[in-house]
Amino acid sequence: MERRFDALVVGSGPAGSVAALVLARGGARVALVDKARFPRDKACGDLIGPRAVRILDDLGVEVPGAERVGDMIVLGPSGRRVRLPCRPGLTYPGYGFAAPRTVFDEALRAAAVEAGAEFFVGRAGEPLVAPDGSLDGFVLSGGSRLGADVVIGADGAASRVGEVAGLVDPSRVLWGFAVRAYVDDPVRMPHIVLWEPSAWRGFPGYGWLFPGVGGRANIGLGVGVLSDRSAGAAATRRFDDFVEHLRRMGVLEAALVPSRQLGGWLKMGMLGTTPARGRVLLAGDAAGLVNPLQGEGISQALGSGRAAAEAVLAGPAEAARRYRRILAATYGPYQSITAPVHGALLTRPRAVAAIGRLVTAPGLGRAVAGGWSIFWNDLLEGAAPGPPRVVASAAAGVGRLLTARSPARFLRDGGDLPAAARAGVH
Repeated sequence: MERRFDALVVGSGPAGSVAALVLARGGARVALVDKARFPRDKACGDLIGPRAVRILDDLGVEVPGAERVGDMIVLGPSGRRVRLPCRPGLTYPGYGFAAPRTVFDEALRAAAVEAGAEFFVGRAGEPLVAPDGSLDGFVLSGGSRLGADVVIGADGAASRVGEVAGLVDPSRVLWGFAVRAYVDDPVRMPHIVLWEPSAWRGFPGYGWLFPGVGGRANIGLGVGVLSDRSAGAAATRRFDDFVEHLRRMGVLEAALVPSRQLGGWLKMGMLGTTPARGRVLLAGDAAGLVNPLQGEGISQALGSGRAAAEAVLAGPAEAARRYRRILAATYGPYQSITAPVHGALLTRPRAVAAIGRLVTAPGLGRAVAGGWSIFWNDLLEGAAPGPPRVVASAAAGVGRLLTARSPARFLRDGGDLPAAARAGVH
């Protein structure tokens, strides 16, 4: 027997839980589905950025045990360090926080359930198809048949919803793969590591050592692979070498041994993805809403989950078009610059090495640190006036000029859409 809802949200990570929370608070009947029982772990750096903090405050969601973090250290290939300040903007605070995904995701899921969303455990299996051929819901692995007026796919980079709805072209996606482990090290400040496995051959990604909760740090390595997912094994294969590099640089104590690794896929820059069509909307990683320069996805997940829910509440018939416009305005300007840059650099290890050395060079790194922090973390919109904002604005302007003719630019009219969708066909 099929159960019917106003909205079916597939995936109960940050994007899905926030979408379900906002929908339920708005009076919608919501089914929230995840393949795992909670709490569950996820491969992540466990850092929640300033924009995400603001969204959580707006929603009134508290994360138990979270620890505040601020400035960040960038460790260059030659061992030089640059401190990137975390300053408050006009629309976000001057800090983020660290929280393990087991805690963070459960806090959001619980808030959605408390608001009235009904939670189901099971994989989205056989699709339910409406008479007009559109996606109408799913049969879960446990046998439940869930139908809905709107389906929101928040089910990660390899989205089942996106696949079934035909919203993703895998050959155009900018894929990434990251592995992380935990280590007993009371790291107080986040470290981003620009690494050269061999001299002047930059690793096509970056590593990190982030503060955790209770003296447990998060250590990880991410690699960009363009559309070749078989290359994702490089992060796992080179992880031990990266850990040894941190020891040589004095960032990690030699005696400390990381825990078992956990890996996960990233889909970056929205390239190759139509974020919404008809009665189906994609949010978070499913929509490719991951920063192409540094892999952040939490704030985009929260923001897109909220935006998807608000678009639906304003009227399901126009939800897809409305949602695409929101994504275009919110994420389009930045991702249209950084996705082409990401794609161009991955196949040029010498250029990656040169940039890493340049931005951490004595004098230059300190001079541009404030603007670098704003631009790299996609904080220009809402940044406080001052020299750092001027530097970030200049970087964005140069980026627009350099990528103006790139085929990877997109989101000009509401999404990386095929011609039919651009013409208004749903």
